[in-house]
Amino acid sequence: MAILVNKNTRVLVQGITGRDGSFHTKLMLEYGTNIVAGVTPGKGGSDYLGIPVFDTVKEAVKKTSPNTSIIFVPPQFAVDAIYEAADNGISLIVVITEGIPIHDMVKVKNYLDRKGVRLIGPNCPGVITPNECKVGIMPSHIFRRGKIGVVSRSGTLTYEIVYQLTINGFGQSTAIGIGGDPIIGSKFVDILKLFNEDNETEAVVLIGEIGGTDEQDAAEYIKKEFKKPVVAFIAGRTAPPERRMGHAGAIIAGSEGTAEEKIRAFENAGVKVASLPEEVPKLLKELII
Repeated sequence: MAILVNKNTRVLVQGITGRDGSFHTKLMLEYGTNIVAGVTPGKGGSDYLGIPVFDTVKEAVKKTSPNTSIIFVPPQFAVDAIYEAADNGISLIVVITEGIPIHDMVKVKNYLDRKGVRLIGPNCPGVITPNECKVGIMPSHIFRRGKIGVVSRSGTLTYEIVYQLTINGFGQSTAIGIGGDPIIGSKFVDILKLFNEDNETEAVVLIGEIGGTDEQDAAEYIKKEFKKPVVAFIAGRTAPPERRMGHAGAIIAGSEGTAEEKIRAFENAGVKVASLPEEVPKLLKELII
C-alpha cells in the first residue's frame, strides 16, 4: 500500500527548467514517477522531456490535475511557490529547497495546517515508494520494495542505512526524509501515524540527530500508541554543545537536544537504538524474525 506516494501519484515539478529541477526530473521520470507537468514562470508553452511546462500552478492544475508538487525553487522564491501550490489544490508538497528563513516557515506551516495540506521538508531529500514512485533526489538504485518504513532527518544517513537494509534483505515500504531545518512540515510523529495504519509496513527505522525534541516526542508516541517494532539511530553522539552540525536544526541547546537524551527516551519506550548504521538490520532481525 505504501504511504504518501505510489504509482498513481500525479506529480508537478515547480522549477522544472532550473539546474536541479531539470536534472532530478529526468531521474524521477526514469524511475517511473508519473510527472504530469512543470512550472517555470516565463517558460509556459514549452516542454521538458515531453512534460508540458506552464507559467503558473493554477494553469498546470487546470490542464493536468496533479495532486503532488515537488519544489526546486531558489529560497527567495520558495515560500511563494509553496503558497501557490497549496492555494491551487495540491494536497502533498515536497520542498527540496535549502535555506528558507525560519520565520517564513513558521507562517507557511501554520497556513498549510489550516488548509489541510501536507508538507514534507524543506531541506529534505523527499519521498520514495520503491518500484512505484520517487518524489525527491534519493539515489534510487539502493532502494528495494519491502515492508520496512524509513523516516529520517538526515539525507545521507538515510542512504547509508537503506543500503544496509537492502543488502541484508530488508526492503522498504516507503522512505521519507522529513528535513533537517528547525521548522519542518511533517515531524516524526506525523509520519509514524501513517506507518501505524499501513498494512504493508511491518516495522520502522527512525533516523534522528541532535537538536530539538522531535525524537523525544516520537518516543512518547511509540510508547503509548505505535503497534509495530521500531529501530532507531541517532547521529551526533560526540557533537559539542552550541555548535551547529550540518543541518540548521542540528544544534544542542540545553540537555534535551543531546544524542544521549534522545537515546534514553527511545530506550525507555522499548525502542532498540543502533550505535552504528550497520547495526540497524541486525536489530531488526532480532525484532521481526
